[in-house]
Amino acid sequence: MDSFREASAADETLDPPDWTEVGALTHRIVDDAITYLKDVRERPAWREMPADVRSFFSAPLPRSPAPVAEVYDDVARNLMPYPMGNIHPRFWSWYMGSSNFTGALGDFLAAIQGSNLGGGNHAASLMDSQVVNWMKEMVGFPASASGTLVSGGSMANIIGLTVARNVKAGVDVRERGVGAMPKPLRYYASDQVHSCHRKAVEALGLGNRALRRIPTDAGLRIDIAALKAAIAEDRETGFMPACVIGTAGTVNTGAVDDLQALASVAAEEDLWFHVDGCIGALIAIAPENRSLVAGIEQADSIALDPHKWLHAPFEAGCALVRDASQHRNTFAVTPEYLKSTPRGLASGEWLHDYGLQTSRGFRALKIWMALREHGVEKFGRLIDQNIAQARHLTRLIGAEPALELMAPTTINIVSFRHRLDGASEEKLKAFNTEIMLRLQEEGIAALSDTTVQGRHCLRVAIANHRTRRDDLDLLVAEMLRLGREIAATATLM
Repeated sequence: MDSFREASAADETLDPPDWTEVGALTHRIVDDAITYLKDVRERPAWREMPADVRSFFSAPLPRSPAPVAEVYDDVARNLMPYPMGNIHPRFWSWYMGSSNFTGALGDFLAAIQGSNLGGGNHAASLMDSQVVNWMKEMVGFPASASGTLVSGGSMANIIGLTVARNVKAGVDVRERGVGAMPKPLRYYASDQVHSCHRKAVEALGLGNRALRRIPTDAGLRIDIAALKAAIAEDRETGFMPACVIGTAGTVNTGAVDDLQALASVAAEEDLWFHVDGCIGALIAIAPENRSLVAGIEQADSIALDPHKWLHAPFEAGCALVRDASQHRNTFAVTPEYLKSTPRGLASGEWLHDYGLQTSRGFRALKIWMALREHGVEKFGRLIDQNIAQARHLTRLIGAEPALELMAPTTINIVSFRHRLDGASEEKLKAFNTEIMLRLQEEGIAALSDTTVQGRHCLRVAIANHRTRRDDLDLLVAEMLRLGREIAATATLM
């Protein structure tokens, strides 16, 4: 017995030796976190790291312990002051959510509880399913539909497009592979479709050519007549039209395809109807603008992102599939070590049967807590608020001769540029890129740039619950100032 006690005393653990000490540090970290968010507006939207900070991230592998307070000091000094910036009210680059404090607490508690969401009979698994059910209700899907939380939109789209492939393959593609399909499949999307769909069809073994990009109309929405013509042509030339992808908010301009028309085409042509709603699906909960995504409820599958307009901390995506059996049949595998039991821990639903991951983090809690705190109606109003802010910026651009709108503003993305008299497209790109970079380097605002119909432009994506209209007024004023300064130097001419 004495030797057993001696061996136990020598066993190591990662738990702290002094819980009181780590408790005090944790309180300090929480206090710092509150201040960090409270004062976010006072910091730059983005800033470059000094050389000494950058070199910190080249430190060698630690081989011996360090006091946890010292570890946190390194984080506070070298990491926290230099974020991507997407929680800042003037961060409008790419398309990012801006997080929320309650969601961050949820992430902390989820990590403390430590549940693996592959499945099992425990509370985290039930909460995960509850949040998926809430997502179904938000977009008008039936209660009988299924879904799964994933890392983000790219994975959510892969889930939907994989189910589409397996349903439309014409063979048991899980058993025999894509080489056994009687005809090559075709997927259809607008020429504005997100690049993750190319990755998806490549990963599915179909190849990039399986994704046929359809021209868009003046509003940058998929051209329905061109889509029908492409489907007919493919049938005649030996392809199997399988899936049409509607985009509820394109990444370049926020254009929303006519989802009702696409649902009709899919029904007439016996195609799977998938909606990439990672940008705009949740407009369905916005009281003033929900009609923009009418028809989304008719989809066979939907990809959406709680880490965008539900402002969940990264990562949080969601894939929904109308037919739960088709969803499960695409992914379910039941080895002997993961079989259900009539009661006990293994008696719950196995959530890994609905996706690619066997092990999965507890993403639901951060979404659940924020929805409970604020209610879905507030999130809907915040979506309307962002769309109204984008329209405000559009009006400012229209009233300013030095600025030029480059695409219609449909939802919360504004594509525009600064004019430069007599300049070529190449010089306009250099001029506007310099404005964008100086806005970032001066900490004023973070924009991104893109190309719309062959012309370079700047892009403001307002998906931030902290943004105010006067932030957009400031943006326009600072752009005009920088435009004058850069034009005066003639360094780009």
